[in-house]
Amino acid sequence: MTTEFILGILLPFLGTAFGAACVFAMQGRLHTKVQRALTGFAAGVMVAASVWSLLVPAMEQAEDMGRWAFLPAVIGFWLGVLFLLVLDRTIPHLHQNSSQPEGLHTRLKRTTMLVLAVTLHNVPEGMAVGVVLAGWMAGNGGITAAGTLALSIGIAIQNFPEGAIISMPLRAEGVGKGRAFLYGILSGVVEPIATMLTIWAAGFILPALPYLLSFAAGAMIYVVVEELIPEASAGEHSNLGTLFFGLGFTVMLALDVALG
Repeated sequence: MTTEFILGILLPFLGTAFGAACVFAMQGRLHTKVQRALTGFAAGVMVAASVWSLLVPAMEQAEDMGRWAFLPAVIGFWLGVLFLLVLDRTIPHLHQNSSQPEGLHTRLKRTTMLVLAVTLHNVPEGMAVGVVLAGWMAGNGGITAAGTLALSIGIAIQNFPEGAIISMPLRAEGVGKGRAFLYGILSGVVEPIATMLTIWAAGFILPALPYLLSFAAGAMIYVVVEELIPEASAGEHSNLGTLFFGLGFTVMLALDVALG
């Protein structure tokens, strides 16, 4: 395994782990404004990654289709949206600042459903890293080692606040620091698993790479619109989430250009 491959898989997970470790250094519950800022930032990174690291390369991969080069991106995007819609409707989970669980009815604990909510949108992030790594490993000229590293770093950066967003509220609800940290870690474990499974699957269907790239993009955009943006805007009106969305977007954009 090359260094780029190992970093591509581990960096996003480490971002979640370091974020979850904030539970040992901080006291009490995350302030609402801080949570809005972190959520907005994560949303901005995910949107930029979806466009520049996934959808644009998907259309570049389909250039030989001429004026229909957009078709794989559109089809893959909608498949990704529908895939997350199915997961959202079936997996029991509970969003932050909400008392109404979503998904199938279950008797799971509130803390478990909070972890599942974060785990749910870590799946498309792991898939995004996996499909880009698969394209690079296959020697696809449109995907570079630096580009895969840029995506992994961007996902890791936005995973840091996500780790804190899951561990800190759990601590505030009475969960011990060690368990809150462990839950934060567990919510991120799904990313390297999703990455490896996507790499394995892509190895069999590399001609479908444009569809896989846009599939991951659609899944990520679903998470942003359905979960992150509403959370960043919930409660008393504030522009903080919007401003940090812009910051996250430009950080990911800069990474993609500078390293890609």
